[in-house]
Amino acid sequence: MHVLITGGAGFIGSHLVDHHLARGDRVHVVDNLSTGSRDNLAQHLDSAEFRFTHADIVTWPELPEAVGWADRIYHMAAVVGVFRVLEQPIGVMATNIAGCERLLRAVDHCGWKPEVLVASSSEVYGPRLDARLAEDMDLIIQPEAPPRWNYAISKLADEAFALSYARVKGIPVTVVRLFNTVGPRQTGRYGMVVPRFVGQAVAGQPLTVFGDGEQSRAFTDVRDTVVMLDELAAKANTEGLIVNVGGDHELSINALASRVIERAGSSSTIERLPYEQAYGQEYVDIPQVLRTSA
Repeated sequence: MHVLITGGAGFIGSHLVDHHLARGDRVHVVDNLSTGSRDNLAQHLDSAEFRFTHADIVTWPELPEAVGWADRIYHMAAVVGVFRVLEQPIGVMATNIAGCERLLRAVDHCGWKPEVLVASSSEVYGPRLDARLAEDMDLIIQPEAPPRWNYAISKLADEAFALSYARVKGIPVTVVRLFNTVGPRQTGRYGMVVPRFVGQAVAGQPLTVFGDGEQSRAFTDVRDTVVMLDELAAKANTEGLIVNVGGDHELSINALASRVIERAGSSSTIERLPYEQAYGQEYVDIPQVLRTSA
């Protein structure tokens, strides 16, 4: 199988590369390396079954040819991370939406219909307090759409484009809402909490918990996420659907910090920072990102 992965030098994308090459597939990655890294792909760069292109999905001139080559496409390319979302609110919207629509348009024009999986996010649910988050729930975007929500809005637009192309053009698209994926190669540079905590614990520094730490998340190992994405892309009965992809075990950020300190055998303490101090501006957090409906 020929697999095209946009954003394939990133955290989840690079694990998809590992997964498909291990299965004997041929893989083409395009990534602008704004958050991804060649190091994530280093073990494959000399492989005859792997190709890497350093380019931006929004302007990449070879996109039509790459799409026409592919049997399956994972669209993972996006501006991600809380720090980047807050620093680049316009860029988040422009890049995430334009890149997704351009990819889907190329698929429509390529002359055949590869399997397409478009990555969305649990962020689209907004500040809900439901025990479980189901794909058919109403979504919440807070008034005046502060920069905190630009990422969620961009992902909602991607979902709308994907489902519209599925209905109108017959493209076999599945949309996946990812829930707090963690694991090897994830960086805390852009706000991801687990690698940030691990780095601080290993260095013996205080673990900086933003807010009161009672906000909770359900974390999923990236290797489990990759298997789920592969299976969803292959299933004909998920085409034109939105599917939650995540774990079912909820953990508060305070509990996460304590667990990291314990597992690292660290002498680190826990330090709580107000959101304004942590992000340099007013910030509205999601109190819970709970278990998926699955």
